[in-house]
Amino acid sequence: MEIWINPACSKCRGAVKLLDAEGADYTVRRYLDDVPSPEEIRAVLDRLGLEPWDITRTQEAAAKKLGLKDWPRDAEARERWVTALAEHPGLIQRPIITADDGTAVVGRTEEAVRNALARK
Repeated sequence: MEIWINPACSKCRGAVKLLDAEGADYTVRRYLDDVPSPEEIRAVLDRLGLEPWDITRTQEAAAKKLGLKDWPRDAEARERWVTALAEHPGLIQRPIITADDGTAVVGRTEEAVRNALARK
């Protein structure tokens, strides 16, 4: 199991605390320092069953500067979104937990983190 975190994020800290409390075996990836490649982002999206716009923090300053709210959300625009996430990792919703069964969850709630823990 791997968790993509921003240590400054309270949701990330809460997810790590819960994983620790449950004795989970996991690896921390500080994705702002160890930026995921477009290929890794695509793989996580596949595991999540989501599209890039579904995990994009559209209220961030970078999103506003890029004008993301006006970008199309369709198959033709998918790679443009993936590239934006790779170039601006702060736009990636967090924390993302890749579960042992090959799936992933956005662990913003205790329920979502527990869901990842149950996928062994």
